[in-house]
Amino acid sequence: MKQSHLAELMGVDQATVSRWERGILDLSESQWISARRLLMGPCEPAQDAALKRLVESSTRKVHLVCDLTHRLLAASAPRQAEWRTGLSEFLGKSLRVYASPEILAADTALNDLGWYDGQLGSLEVNTGPNSDADLVILPGRMLWERIMLADGAPARLVTTIA
Repeated sequence: MKQSHLAELMGVDQATVSRWERGILDLSESQWISARRLLMGPCEPAQDAALKRLVESSTRKVHLVCDLTHRLLAASAPRQAEWRTGLSEFLGKSLRVYASPEILAADTALNDLGWYDGQLGSLEVNTGPNSDADLVILPGRMLWERIMLADGAPARLVTTIA
């Protein structure tokens, strides 16, 4: 993984990742956990074609992302209707850069809640709007559900509930 991509996924600049690699700067405990999760391995959307079809055919606002990289794996038509740019622009790319402050805060808290240990399988998240013109996030409430893909990789099913 390139430094710039890891930096984007972790919300830091590329120079910070370079300093980590050279041992000039230490990662905080939460950064270390995040980096380890991101570098464990990619999610492969081809492994779960049936799940992808279910998400894509849902009448609810729902999308599926890799829980390690936040890469978009699938999205329903109602979810895509909120976005001003087509699905092809986002599929396979990390959605973390589009997250609202509330989503980022909830995502940061997941480790302490036992999300990655399997102690917590779902979580309701309040979200405010983001400021992106292409991938719009509206204020509301979302349900995050942690599921495992066929290859053992964790994924997050995100459904708007209000």
